[in-house]
Amino acid sequence: MGVGAVISGDFFGWNYGLAAGGFGGMLIAVMVMTAMYIGLCFSIAEMSPALPHAGGAYSFARTAMGPWAGYITGLAENMEYILTPAVIVVGIGGYLGSVFGTSPAWEPVWWLVCYGIFVTLNVWGVEVSFHVSVFVTLIALAVLGVFWVCALPHFNLAQWASPYFPASGNRVVATAVELPFALWMYMGIEQLPLAAEETHDPRKDMPRGILYGLLTLIAVSFLTLVLSVGIAPGAAAVARSNEPLLLGFRTIFGQGLRARVLALVACTGLIASFHTIIFAYGRQIYSLSRAGYFPTWLSETHGKRETPQRALLAGSLLGYAVALVIHLTPQGNPVGAVLLNMAVFGAVLAYVLQMASFILLRVRFPDIARPYVSPLGIPGAAIASLVAALTLLTLFRNPDYNKGVFGAAVWFLLGVGYYAGYGRHRLVLAPEEQSAFAYRKERPAL
Repeated sequence: MGVGAVISGDFFGWNYGLAAGGFGGMLIAVMVMTAMYIGLCFSIAEMSPALPHAGGAYSFARTAMGPWAGYITGLAENMEYILTPAVIVVGIGGYLGSVFGTSPAWEPVWWLVCYGIFVTLNVWGVEVSFHVSVFVTLIALAVLGVFWVCALPHFNLAQWASPYFPASGNRVVATAVELPFALWMYMGIEQLPLAAEETHDPRKDMPRGILYGLLTLIAVSFLTLVLSVGIAPGAAAVARSNEPLLLGFRTIFGQGLRARVLALVACTGLIASFHTIIFAYGRQIYSLSRAGYFPTWLSETHGKRETPQRALLAGSLLGYAVALVIHLTPQGNPVGAVLLNMAVFGAVLAYVLQMASFILLRVRFPDIARPYVSPLGIPGAAIASLVAALTLLTLFRNPDYNKGVFGAAVWFLLGVGYYAGYGRHRLVLAPEEQSAFAYRKERPAL
């Protein structure tokens, strides 16, 4: 599930970063993000079995810093999980449009069909959802494997990836602008703690899943980046494409049926993440609603399947609506890239707060049972937090996409206003709240 949540980033989205800093800047940005995610994932691997609740990041912050921090962390993560499937479904629409030859006007229809199918699968049941995630993730990895192997005879990095940096401009600034797009190649693996209540043994399974998943993604990210820009039509064309992997397949197999079939199969990579993150925001909205941070009617579950159907539907409607509004708004930038920067805003804000939770849990609650202990400790969390904060600042400095980021910031502030004026007076004694009371020795006055 950890790999499945992220693997769409290798099929679509990361390539937009090439336009800002070229292959050299993107390679450095991916290295920086790899370091950040190593610190982040080791920290989450320690916290998730120590606090094995469906709330994930919210429950970590709630225990470490109290209800306000819990809500703000949960809200930031909620934005990430709702907007990330919206980015992915735009990519799915691009691939399907290229395969079937439909016009851009059809893209919102493809989006709606995808949301309908995969929300239904998640409502159908957790077991079915997990099996589908594993199946499509394995197919997606196989598709990437075919691309890597078949791209090697066509590989010429010096010819197709140069110039490695833009001819004009500051290389450091150009690389910094690429950080959000490099982050896209890892974003989503932090959702695994949301499945803690479905895990057989979270003390062993959570650290193993998070860290093995990250190791897989590191290999996948570097192979995809280097081989995609190292073959025709080259980095400049890949930077502008809504279906970068399809460009590579056309180079390898020509313009015929085989390339189109492989592009259709390549949609499995996008589908794997789309399906898995729909599960994530369903669980996350359910958890926050169950504790009263969001309206409690969102935590009502299906009568037979016991799945959070209202949370799934609400998150899907909101994500689709945001994508549709951006699609209908006149602008010169790809819809997917605008949405990507909005999703990264929520993600990096949540990362900063999660790393603060890790550090404070270590300092304030040293006696909590920790079945797994991060070998990087507080320094690893501090470095991850610093990189996340730097990425947050770069989001506002990119004039091509910062309008969407400012919109995401307004969304976040409205959510904070809801909690300040209403939500904080309606909290419920959910499992995450009970755990926080036990550790913090608070009086459960709910």
